Amino acid sequence: MSDDPFRRNAILGQLPEAEYARMRSVLQLEQAEMKQTAYEPSVPISRLYFPLSAVYSLVGSVDGRLAVEVATIGHEGFVGLPVYLGAATSPQTAFCQVPGDTAAIDAEDFRRAMARDGGLHALLGRYTQTTMVQISQNVICNRSHPAEQRMARWLLTTHDRVGRDEFPLTQEFLAQMLGVHRPTVSETAQRIQAGNMIRYRRGVITITDRQLLEQLACDCYRIVKAEFDAIINYRGEGR
Repeated sequence: MSDDPFRRNAILGQLPEAEYARMRSVLQLEQAEMKQTAYEPSVPISRLYFPLSAVYSLVGSVDGRLAVEVATIGHEGFVGLPVYLGAATSPQTAFCQVPGDTAAIDAEDFRRAMARDGGLHALLGRYTQTTMVQISQNVICNRSHPAEQRMARWLLTTHDRVGRDEFPLTQEFLAQMLGVHRPTVSETAQRIQAGNMIRYRRGVITITDRQLLEQLACDCYRIVKAEFDAIINYRGEGR
């Protein structure tokens, strides 16, 4: 396995060597901090990110206020699909939810890389499909399933991305991610903690029994995870 930290990102990790070498020369390793904004509504997107250990949230807004999370982005993905799809801005906000390493690239360098029409096109095309499934499944989940199942799904997905049992998470973030009020988050977390699946204190979540948490989660978790696994194991034509 490569020691290159940028190869930890599934998209960068699957680029052909020659194409990756060109990308590598314009990538910068950065530490993404909690709540750090990647892009915001109607502002030109100037910098894009391939998360390595950081996790980002894509959040929709109503009347200028952050409303609810529509997708999360970890080491399987890419923060900047609007630019890949030809847009300069987005009506949504993307920000760092769990701090960690990320590979950053200027939007102009990214556009030049895309102009070469290499493997990056196929990988980001497949990742776009993954994101569409995630967004649609989140809509279904938020309308159809109780808060305990939704929180279990969200915690498992984040656990998959960070690769460790403990990560920072405030009640404010969880309320935003699940589209509920903070008292609901507190009550739901207490019930899951009482089931010995998690420990939650001082803004830090610890997964104590993943198997029980998986039993609690709805099928939405497994559907979206299958899409994440597909992009991680993706093999395009000629690869």
